[in-house]
Amino acid sequence: MHRLASCPGVDPPEDVVLVEQPAADVLFLSSAATDLSTLAAYLASAGGEHWRNQIRGLSLDCLSHPAQLDHYLTSTANQAKLVLVRLLGGRGHWSYGLEQLQRWKDGGAGRHLVILAGTDDQNNELHGLGSISLALADRLAELLREGGVDNLGQVLRALELLLQEQQPDPTNLQLLPMPDPAPWDWRDDAGPRIGVVLYRAQLQAGDVSLAEALCLACRERGLCPRLLWVSSLRDPGVQAGVIDLLQSQQVELVVAGTSFASVKTAEAGLGSPLWEQINVPVLQMLSSSRSRESWRNSSRGLDPLDLSLQVVMPELDGRLTTRPCAFREQQMTAPEMGAAVPSQVPDLEGIDWLIDHSQRWIRLRQTKNSDRRVGMVLANYPVRDGRVANGVGLDTPASCVAMLHWLKQSGHNLGPGTLPSDGDALMQFLLQGRTNSPEGLHRPALDYLALDVYEQWWAGVPSDARAKIEQRWGQPCDACDLDRNHGFAIHGLRYGHVVVLIQPDRGYDPDQIADLHSPDLPPPHRYLAQYLWLNRIHQTHVMVHVGKHGSAEWLPGKGVGLSSSCGPHLALGALPHLYPFIVNDPGEGSQAKRRGHAVVLDHLTPPLGRAGLHGPLQRLEGLLDELVEARQLGAERSQSLERAVLVTLQELNWPGVPTKDDLKRDPSLINECLDSAETYLCELKEAQIRTGLHRFGQRPSERAELELLLALARPPAHGRPGLTQAMASQVGLALDPWGQEDGEPLDQKDQQLLEQLGCERRQRVGDGVAWLEDQAFGVVSALVSNGDGSDLVKPFRDWIQSPTEDDGTLAAITQDLWPRLIQCAPSEKRAFCDGISGGRIPAGPSGAPSRGRPDVLPTGRNFYSVDLRGLPTEAAWDLGRRSAEQLLELHLQEEGDCLRHLALSVWGTATMRNGGEDIAQLLALIGVRPVWDGPTRRLVDLEVIPLRLLGRPRVDVVLRISGLFRDAFPQLLMWVDQAMVMVAALDEPSDQNPLAALTQQEGPQGRIYGSAPGAYGAGLQALIDSGAWDSRADLGEAFLQWSQWRYGGSSEPSQDRTGLESALGRVQVVLHNQDNREHDLLDSDDYYQFHGGLSAAIEASSGKRPELWFGDHSRRERPRLHRLERELDKVMRSRLLNPRWIEGMQQHGYKGAFEMGASLDYLFAYDAATDRVPDWCYGALCDQWLNTPEIVEFLERRNPWVLRDMAERLLEASNRGLWQGAADQQIQLLKGLISSSEAQIERGGLTTCSSPEPSV
Repeated sequence: MHRLASCPGVDPPEDVVLVEQPAADVLFLSSAATDLSTLAAYLASAGGEHWRNQIRGLSLDCLSHPAQLDHYLTSTANQAKLVLVRLLGGRGHWSYGLEQLQRWKDGGAGRHLVILAGTDDQNNELHGLGSISLALADRLAELLREGGVDNLGQVLRALELLLQEQQPDPTNLQLLPMPDPAPWDWRDDAGPRIGVVLYRAQLQAGDVSLAEALCLACRERGLCPRLLWVSSLRDPGVQAGVIDLLQSQQVELVVAGTSFASVKTAEAGLGSPLWEQINVPVLQMLSSSRSRESWRNSSRGLDPLDLSLQVVMPELDGRLTTRPCAFREQQMTAPEMGAAVPSQVPDLEGIDWLIDHSQRWIRLRQTKNSDRRVGMVLANYPVRDGRVANGVGLDTPASCVAMLHWLKQSGHNLGPGTLPSDGDALMQFLLQGRTNSPEGLHRPALDYLALDVYEQWWAGVPSDARAKIEQRWGQPCDACDLDRNHGFAIHGLRYGHVVVLIQPDRGYDPDQIADLHSPDLPPPHRYLAQYLWLNRIHQTHVMVHVGKHGSAEWLPGKGVGLSSSCGPHLALGALPHLYPFIVNDPGEGSQAKRRGHAVVLDHLTPPLGRAGLHGPLQRLEGLLDELVEARQLGAERSQSLERAVLVTLQELNWPGVPTKDDLKRDPSLINECLDSAETYLCELKEAQIRTGLHRFGQRPSERAELELLLALARPPAHGRPGLTQAMASQVGLALDPWGQEDGEPLDQKDQQLLEQLGCERRQRVGDGVAWLEDQAFGVVSALVSNGDGSDLVKPFRDWIQSPTEDDGTLAAITQDLWPRLIQCAPSEKRAFCDGISGGRIPAGPSGAPSRGRPDVLPTGRNFYSVDLRGLPTEAAWDLGRRSAEQLLELHLQEEGDCLRHLALSVWGTATMRNGGEDIAQLLALIGVRPVWDGPTRRLVDLEVIPLRLLGRPRVDVVLRISGLFRDAFPQLLMWVDQAMVMVAALDEPSDQNPLAALTQQEGPQGRIYGSAPGAYGAGLQALIDSGAWDSRADLGEAFLQWSQWRYGGSSEPSQDRTGLESALGRVQVVLHNQDNREHDLLDSDDYYQFHGGLSAAIEASSGKRPELWFGDHSRRERPRLHRLERELDKVMRSRLLNPRWIEGMQQHGYKGAFEMGASLDYLFAYDAATDRVPDWCYGALCDQWLNTPEIVEFLERRNPWVLRDMAERLLEASNRGLWQGAADQQIQLLKGLISSSEAQIERGGLTTCSSPEPSV
């Protein structure tokens, strides 16, 4: 295997410090700082005199880089006789070290290696790696877990026997226990009681300064601390003791300072019994393993191990991430063991915030409903009145109205008036007041925050944060968004003690080009002022950001483990924070949890259904059916039907239709065209689309709910076939409706069988799939609803009435999927009501339910994401490898040469959902395979695939990571960097390894790029929304400006614009993948920003247009790769022009119109960045949306701002030359719609509600 440290020519980074430690017989290397403190205390005692200068202690943090370990093994360890390693977190956290130590053991006579697990669930994984018996390893690990000087003495007694070549008897090693849990410093204090849980090892090491500081801070704030020392929260006996003690004390909240979770990862979805029984909020206190100075200077915040053990894993318990309250400082030395002794030093600023946050949660819990004050915040971007209340997949206005009604029903004070009856009523009143849009600034504000109140708060803001904000926005008194007479305006509505606010604008000023190119633009004063108003003036008890997602959690600052200077903390303060969030987006939800201390209340996806065929597509299918029949009968009219089909395809602007000249040169092209059209029709018909939006806490319509159930039942899961697979098997069909391509021809037996079953179209697999899908809806309806199965063929009627014992598919629907689905609405409502009252929200998994993840249901939980240590998973590698091979084959077929240079964008959210498929794909492309540990199947190594086995050149991949990926996956980032270094160091022919060739010619190459530290995004959104760009080169420049930070390994990122341009200048293909079909690439601005932005940047850097590919990974069994043009065409025909989707949006009024306008914006933006959208798309949307009276009337009544925006966007497309050939009639139509919509806006906007105005 090729290792980083053994790669020729690879030197350690400049910031790696090599350890120089005096030699000794025994080396004690540990992840736990308390082990070293205890060792120092033992050596200082009378009983430790014998061991002084015979044993050395060292933190594993000092050996985190391979170069550090290599140096240590050849210096200090070279003379050692025994090395003991105590590892927290499993083999994958230090795989290189474990492997090299095993080589050290084999490299000399009389050497002993002891590998011990920090937690008992890692015993089997680690203890067999050493040279001692498992029984002895288990006992030594138990002694060290119990902790304390006396137990360490027993461990050293055993080590001494090993040095004497004797075998210690584990039963002779006496364990000296102490109470577990152990109460500490309990006093008869007044005030609410708060549980504090810390590791007992700190007490045994004499490191109690953090505990003292926490208890003191609690008492100073009028709280009564109930501190418990524990060995581990995984132990059932410890859990029982914690429950008894904290329940008996009736604690209102718990602060946990322990790492890991109280449950195993595989069992987390079943709940957390410890915290469920205590049933109060649990705040996760963070303790950095670095010094405060190192943390202060870090853009990342927490190190990867801290992130994994103190954030990711505790989220399995539903714990709420806070901020660092202690740092590890080298405060004293222990010359007897040859190392400084780290100790936990409390951070008074962090502790003060933590106790403030705790106090606010307790205040929320103890406040009567009638007195509780709630602040609800609706996102607004882009800053237009037609795009208020953003929330992906959510009817945000209707959900907000439902929440208002729930609050009133539960006794909250919402004033004397009647609440809005629906979402449009809410939006009408909201938009009658002042908004973020320039045209709304003349309207009345809800309130103002006086300048003196803001300045008083401003004086306490950390100086570094003040300097950054003042540099861009000036002093508060000079703020451009300050009303000189009143202060900072607050935008929103008031209903008694509840306010509904529009989230302030982030402040990108189209007149300030520097803003548009600034990835770390600080928030303006009014942004901060509105959140300060919630805290100080409204005296909010709890804040609710309704729907994915707002901007507060994306403000500049550290990735995780934030400081008082970070944007999210400046804005949000210490308020309890609830966040309804779509369940299939763990990445961005995790950002809200980790940077915004939010409690996620996850919600169901929108209704999902088959697109089907509509209008001209149905007519095309009919013509193709006639043609097939005519050909089978040898009818003369087959030629006329061929011509009719060709004419129809041309009228539809169908991709790949041959011209008359093409057909003259090659008449066989007609058959290829017709085959392709049939295949594509099947794909369009079976495409999964959103058929509406979700209303939080409310069930979909009956049909929509059944279709969603079918979407859950369709994929295979847990070893059982998907529903349509089982149905195919039930009637004897050989086709696989989930794994086969729709365009494959049906075999003759299947055709005959389908004919007998009454299937009319039966030429291709897609025909059989369509018939099965129609029947499948009847099956789920008969199983769980009022369907009687009369529309089913007899084999399926018999099947559902008498299922076989070995068939779990139907049982899964009735006993698992359906109960999970129908529990979502009541669970969401319950979570909101519990959260508003300060209750604990149970944790649950996250992911795309229609991709074989029904376990994420029911929703209404505080979702968690994945264990970082397991990525990429073996399943991800399997899919990523197959997808990479497919791309390489397609490129070779189309270009006649092997692919050598590719750019790939990767997101944190997708990585959390799919286990690292994009990174696995990258590894396959560069010719490196992951190596997983045997017992745990976690990634522990990388291995270069030799060229003779690879059979093609390695691909030089430039990776553009999102800011979220950078924050969430530092370990994965290091693996990718290591893989790149390995490949770059290989001695291979230049045409087979372009990265190595470039490295030899020009030196080390940057291949991982992203946005500035602490910043997020790709830079195109503000430009597109403002129109402040002239050419595609401007968009490419913005992308380069936002993406020029080079990442790699564990070092801080550096600006490298030249390296990025050089790397992109060689790129032939830009690839982006999508891992589920619960949305599409015109549902979000992220696709055009990253995929399109890369294309524009490459064109700006090299003058060449790269090929743009799209990977459809929605089915693991069948990854699909095709051009971006094909995907855009598919989304246009299956969704944007589909009456089914349009009618679904019309059911959601203002927000439905919002969604339509957003999709048009994203189409336009993709075209602006790539020039890949054909003219017919604009014409079709103009004609079918804006020249259809029913749709225009809907838009004009429900969201005239969006109607105007659509017309203006289409005119902009024409004016910029993106839409060429627009008819004069179309242009005049658009101009007329702008005038009529503006008149409607002047008349008051929405015209559909009659609810009374909100109370004041």
